[in-house]
Amino acid sequence: MTAPTLSTKLTLDHLTTLYQISMTMNSSLQFDEALANVIDAMMLATKAERGVLMGFDEETGSLRLLGARGIAGEQLAKEEAYSTTIVNQVVSTRQPLLTNNAMFDDRITPGQSIIMRGLRAILCAPMMAQDRLVGVVYVDTSMRSGAFTEADRDLLSAIANQAGITLENSRLYTVAVEKGRLEHELNLAREIQQGLLPRRKPQLPGYEVEAVWQSAREMAGDFYDYFTLNEESFGVVIADVSDKGAPSALFMAVARSMIRSYAYAGLPPRETLSQTNDLILDDAESGMFVTVYHSVFYKDGSSININAGHNPPVIYRAASRSASLMPQGGRAIGWFPANPLSEVQLQLEPGDVIVYYTDGLTDAENPNGENYGEARLCRVVEEAGTGTASDILKHILQSIDTFAQGIIPFDDLTLMVVRYVG
Repeated sequence: MTAPTLSTKLTLDHLTTLYQISMTMNSSLQFDEALANVIDAMMLATKAERGVLMGFDEETGSLRLLGARGIAGEQLAKEEAYSTTIVNQVVSTRQPLLTNNAMFDDRITPGQSIIMRGLRAILCAPMMAQDRLVGVVYVDTSMRSGAFTEADRDLLSAIANQAGITLENSRLYTVAVEKGRLEHELNLAREIQQGLLPRRKPQLPGYEVEAVWQSAREMAGDFYDYFTLNEESFGVVIADVSDKGAPSALFMAVARSMIRSYAYAGLPPRETLSQTNDLILDDAESGMFVTVYHSVFYKDGSSININAGHNPPVIYRAASRSASLMPQGGRAIGWFPANPLSEVQLQLEPGDVIVYYTDGLTDAENPNGENYGEARLCRVVEEAGTGTASDILKHILQSIDTFAQGIIPFDDLTLMVVRYVG
């Protein structure tokens, strides 16, 4: 697109006026204030009765009304603000248009707004920013209010060009401010979410517990939890909400609170998840659900394990130095009523390990598009199985980093290791 073609009708007084108007328009980066400055400037410069400013949407090819006011400062409604015939022609040609005889000008077909309001003089110019149409400025007067000159046209075109830059700068400034505010709020939300993760490990002799939580975005739908139930037992939870971002983080917080509340109330593990499922179904209308694996460990090495549609943990047996997947089971929480949950009871021997994880681990990809996978996880656990819970956790994370070869993870990753030392 070419820039508007101007004549040389601008006098020294016009140039002085343009300079003063430019200073006024650029006096604020706040979009609304910059908008008001532009409308005031073009009405003052042309002594028009009405002034209108419109933005142009490049994606849709349509205009949106940014501001319209009369000579007394009153706000004008869109349907009474301007001649669409004139504006559409300027958008099409990207050139300013001046008419002092709107109803009889051969270049235009007078529309309803021209006839009904008795418009005589209309002046319209495109706002350009780096050869892009960003909007249109428009002024008009009625029959009894005089006419515009070519100097007015050139002055308004110059104002329009400056206004395009001014409004584009203020828009970018507003976007930057909003982005900064949003980033601050997301960082704050992330800190709050991290604060929901447990700080104190279970105080039960004979066990080692280690965990890590890595979100792919500012907020995650994964979570883990562990808590001491009494002097004889403690519980662990790992879960993955179906969605991503802020909605999943809120859903995660609700699910975590429910599970903790029922567990602390003394409900058995299966009943804890069953009650959580029913309560979420009663209250949630989002359509989201959460996969959960919940275990309760006892002093003697026994455990009760409930799977609600989650990835099956890896169990490492020290005696055979072998790792395998625990059974699949149940449906996700918040999906269906009467969730068919079942218990898996295990007796751990000293050195046995259970590794809990979310699908962000097994779905991790390398540059060839291969997934990390469950089989690889079992092999890696076997490699580090004789170490401490901390050693095993670090070895798995290192293995994932080596496998991914720098590929940024697309999903949250949560990993928890429980080792029975007897």
